[in-house]
Amino acid sequence: MAIHLIAIAGGSGSGKSWLARHLLAGLGETAGGLALDDFYRDLSPLPQAERDAVNFDHPEAIDWPLFHQVLDRIRANEPTEVPAYDFATHCRRPVPKHWEPRPIVVLDGLWLLHRPELRPLYSLSVYLDCPAEMRLARRVARDETERNRTAASVESQFAQVVDPMHRRFVAPQAAHADWVVESPLPAAHLAGLEARCRQFTLSPTRI
Repeated sequence: MAIHLIAIAGGSGSGKSWLARHLLAGLGETAGGLALDDFYRDLSPLPQAERDAVNFDHPEAIDWPLFHQVLDRIRANEPTEVPAYDFATHCRRPVPKHWEPRPIVVLDGLWLLHRPELRPLYSLSVYLDCPAEMRLARRVARDETERNRTAASVESQFAQVVDPMHRRFVAPQAAHADWVVESPLPAAHLAGLEARCRQFTLSPTRI
């Protein structure tokens, strides 16, 4: 079975997860999703104060060797275990998620195009270009609801850490994407992306 990796990169709050879910819903059982967020390093050995001080907007916060290992097994059509991350504790959950082979894998994450060795693995790569004001508003809404944070703390972190790291590590990835699209996606761009992904279900070989 040919495996096609579709990478969706972009800043925090740019709509990566929404787009991944949309594509997965349209592709049905032929596709599975993989989030780079689940590969944050497990900080359980550290006290809470040290966990809170980690810069989660720097690529080195990711356990890249484990990500490579999981991708290798997925590309080899092998079942594997995928970590699950708990952002409230900054620790890996004790029970991983089981992965069964699928011909299309939709990946979303901040830095999927950051590392040169990963870029050739993707059949299609997308960068979501989203204004900072919209990314901040979405991040505030998410973190207040899902991570029990105040709007003031999110806004402060965005200004001091998130946006500088975005300009340094995230935005430059646009130069390596097959498609750079605005977020929210115009209907024509979304339809074109869906059609391109569906073509992979008809392809007998990886391209």
